[in-house]
Amino acid sequence: MKNRQAAGIPWRIVPVVFMCVLQLIPVYLTVTVSLKPQTDTGSYWKPPRIPHWDNFTAAFISGGLARAFLNTAVITVCSTLLILAFAATASYPLARNPSRLNRAVKTFILSVMMIPGLSLLVPLYVMLIKLGGISKFRGIIPVHLAFNLPMAIYMFSNFIKTIPRELDEAALIDGCSIYSIFYRIIVPLLKPVIVSVIILTAVPIWNDYQYSLYFLQNSAMRVITLAIASFFAQTGSDPHVAAAAALLVIFPIAALYVVLQRYFIKGMVDGAIK
Repeated sequence: MKNRQAAGIPWRIVPVVFMCVLQLIPVYLTVTVSLKPQTDTGSYWKPPRIPHWDNFTAAFISGGLARAFLNTAVITVCSTLLILAFAATASYPLARNPSRLNRAVKTFILSVMMIPGLSLLVPLYVMLIKLGGISKFRGIIPVHLAFNLPMAIYMFSNFIKTIPRELDEAALIDGCSIYSIFYRIIVPLLKPVIVSVIILTAVPIWNDYQYSLYFLQNSAMRVITLAIASFFAQTGSDPHVAAAAALLVIFPIAALYVVLQRYFIKGMVDGAIK
């Protein structure tokens, strides 16, 4: 029986390897194209003999990516920090006090997650016009906060349920207040789920196109997705520079995932426990 199981293990890996290769093909083509000059008419599958790094310089300068990177970084960092702060503080009472009201609140939060974001595009646009939030950080950041907060609360509350209540009771006996228990005991234990929430919220916010397209109409407030789309339209005859621009956008968020990925799986598993 053991020999049969051992013999069957490689076949189980084949679909995984196939999916990984399928996902990496576009990345490989992007890298090879970005490292070739426009005069290179060879196959995109063939790597260049000598890397042509000037494509990255041209993409960064001509595409106006410096300002776009700054705008995207401000929006992503501010939105993610607000999501973490609101979600963690809201999840603690929801997890520690399973009353009928709190269960209703959590059910409402889960139902909000089912609403497609684009279905609210028109009312959001009208509201931001009235509030003067179009092409402003104060307009786009609350939008990202509202759409990412339900998922973050769900993960935080489920993770906090796995933390023994005895820690809270022991701290109360020692004279700690509820706020001290949360900030001194609970928050340090939330590192895995905090990392998971950072990845699951920062990546979509960094890559956001639909909300940025409608709510950031000023060219000075353009984020990287809009800058790349505009740059692609301008450099359609030079895919090498366009591929270099795409890699410049991918690198920061890929580096974030590589740094935090060891905590990501643990946070996802623990945060899914009911």
